[in-house]
Amino acid sequence: MKITMQYGNGGRETNQLIKDLFLKYFGNRVLNRLEDAAIVRVKNEIAMTTDSFVVDPLIFNGGDIGALCVCGTANDLTMVGAKPKYLTIGFIISQNLEFDKLEEICKSIAERAEEARVKIVAGDTKVIDGDGGLYINTSGIGFVQKRTSIAGAKDGDVVIVSGNLGDHHAAILSARMGIDNNIKSDVAPLIGMVKRLWHENVEIHALRDITRGGLGGILNEIAVASNCEIVLNEASIPVSDDVRGLCSTLGLDPLYMGNEGKMALIVPSYEAARALEIMREHEYGKNAFVVGLISEGKGVVVRTKVGGNRILPQMSGDGLPRIC
Repeated sequence: MKITMQYGNGGRETNQLIKDLFLKYFGNRVLNRLEDAAIVRVKNEIAMTTDSFVVDPLIFNGGDIGALCVCGTANDLTMVGAKPKYLTIGFIISQNLEFDKLEEICKSIAERAEEARVKIVAGDTKVIDGDGGLYINTSGIGFVQKRTSIAGAKDGDVVIVSGNLGDHHAAILSARMGIDNNIKSDVAPLIGMVKRLWHENVEIHALRDITRGGLGGILNEIAVASNCEIVLNEASIPVSDDVRGLCSTLGLDPLYMGNEGKMALIVPSYEAARALEIMREHEYGKNAFVVGLISEGKGVVVRTKVGGNRILPQMSGDGLPRIC
């Protein structure tokens, strides 16, 4: 069965889609009211974010657009020190999308929302002409726990990454190009690992998820915001052999490749060992490493394995094939 334009007519078919599919996976006390807006209880400071997801293919090794939309939005809230609480999801569905594929994506959304401990409290559905594609827009609200900012890095701090870089970007490119390998997307919610750092009162100076633009992109943003230089040790940067091999074949740099379940954590040097221990105890941080230092200056520099230095600038133009 395929989605047709009738599913977007606001009538019987639309209600059938909402009740038989969306409420089946996302239903809760707030959403089940099917009001024009959700009424939720909030307190103290809240964080808000929004994002749109246009990945192709919709389903790939290690994840799908549904996992992306939940984890991406929840992680954005987490990175500013907020505990994700509520999500809205808007589906823009091209007709001829297989109903079974949409259901698989909805199931993935429900599973990731449960893992991230967020509720989907409102949504929207539009059906447009097309050939079976799907776009998703999300908004998220979280309760601020320990506010962080990319402007907080200080001289003498260290940079920790939570695991291997480039997995998500490499998985999408492999799927598009028909390359058979074992690379899986790293899409995952990071709130569980960050909560452990909060619970242990680790002093966090800056926090950022390593998404589009890769580690190079987000560290350049931190360097500008914090008015500092970041020096990376190339030998310490974790990249899997499979991703390194793909990058070598395609001429790509893993430092600019997107991830969907990795973060960069900047802490004082005296907190590094404790932060690493906490992160490595979590499923999504078991390959965490200290990869760099914060110092006075500007920009991002990589100390290469052969002992030289190279500037790692903000990527410009189409330096890598776009995945979203």
